[in-house]
Formats: sequence, C-alpha cells, structure tokens
Amino acid sequence: MSAEPGEKVIVEETGKGKFQVEARVGTTTILIDEPVMAGGLGTGPNPYDLLASALGACTVMTIRMYAERKKWPLSRVRAQVTHRRGTLEERDIFTREISLEGELDDAQRARLLDIAGRCPVHLTLHRGSVVETTLVPAIQPAAIEPAMTCEHMKNMEEACSP
Repeated sequence: MSAEPGEKVIVEETGKGKFQVEARVGTTTILIDEPVMAGGLGTGPNPYDLLASALGACTVMTIRMYAERKKWPLSRVRAQVTHRRGTLEERDIFTREISLEGELDDAQRARLLDIAGRCPVHLTLHRGSVVETTLVPAIQPAAIEPAMTCEHMKNMEEACSP
C-alpha cells in the first residue's frame, strides 16, 4: 500500500430527510439521496448512480485526453453506464455504451475503445479495491478539510501514455 495521501471526500448527514447526505469535494458540494419511492427526498443521485457516473465521466475524459494527444478528429464522446446486481453476494455489472462522433477510421475507434478499458475508474472497478475502516472521535465540521489532490488526472495521464 502507498503511504501517499489520496483524494479525500467528506460525507455527512444534512439532517434533512432520512437519507440525504452532503459530500464535500474541495470547494464543491454534492447532495446524495435516495429516490422518494425508496424513502428519500429525491434531491440527488444515489450512491450507485455516483459510481456509474464516475465510470462514465472517467471514460469520456480519458478518451478525450487520448484523442487530443493524437490530434484525432473526435468531435464528441458520450458514455451511458447502467449498473445492476442481483444480491449483495453477486458481483456488480456495469454495462458501458460508448458513442464516438467525428471522422475517425476503424483503427482509431478500436484504439479509443481500448483506451476506455484503461480509464482509472474502470481499472479500479475491474480489479477491486481494499477498504480500510477506522472509528475516530467526533470532530467539529469546521476542523475537517478535504485534501486538494488530483489523483484522477495523474492516473488518466498514465492510461493515455504510449
């Protein structure tokens, strides 16, 4: 395991509704919730929506970075990601559909599809992760500062290197 500090996200209850939480990522705040039909307020994506969004966003960003480095005529990238699982014991399945617009030849399209498989979030999901959990004393919210690093950009750079 690396001793380097990683990207930090702070998530805590808002006190509104049963499930609504707020995630702070640097200076950005994201509301996360469950749909009304599941007992939430429906004020934001649920955690699985965020996982699927992370995969889709990383895919689009990594393909874009690679195409720009190669100066390929990619005008637009779109990814649609669907998440499903039967039970907690089964492996999750993320179905990813990628659309590439532009005057690309078949070899360029094939290479961009290959690069999609190298996006950092895809690799994280594919190989699995270790989750280390500790219980710490309660602290005042003002004392919590999210770390401002950009591990994802560094990982995309690596994925797009020759």
